[in-house]
Amino acid sequence: MSRSAIKLVFAMAFGCLIALAFSAPNVTPVFAHGDDDDDYAAGEPGDPGKPARSVEVTMTEGNGTMAYAPQEVDVHVGEQIKFIIKNSGALRHEFHLDSLQHNAHHKLEMEKHPGMVHDEPNAQSVEPGKQVEILWKFSKPGTFEFACLIPGHYQAGMHGKVVVK
Repeated sequence: MSRSAIKLVFAMAFGCLIALAFSAPNVTPVFAHGDDDDDYAAGEPGDPGKPARSVEVTMTEGNGTMAYAPQEVDVHVGEQIKFIIKNSGALRHEFHLDSLQHNAHHKLEMEKHPGMVHDEPNAQSVEPGKQVEILWKFSKPGTFEFACLIPGHYQAGMHGKVVVK
């Protein structure tokens, strides 16, 4: 199936979800994306049966800024990382690991649909005081981005990079 056909199917499904969300009382819409490996510019979901290096990432906000700590992670090609993502802030944040281009596109989609919630191998929404884990294998060299794409958060500084060598 071509990318344009996939986008059309996604758009139609998205429209149906919106209609369902507004017709069903007390239901919070959750939007998911395809889990086709072609969608993962930064590598692939990790294998829980294999060793992984743990990297703790903390999300914070305050004084008009939002940030991750650390803001940069260095990785070797083929390395598997278990990101332990902690939201120590008072707002919901997310960790979306992808290419700069994919994140820029998805940020625009999030602006159109600010209630979007993520629960995917490369993207997780994290409520205040909670933590999640993402297990990821970096199979490609390059510079990738992790970002909070909730409207306004990226602009307030909530993005970092993974450099894979």
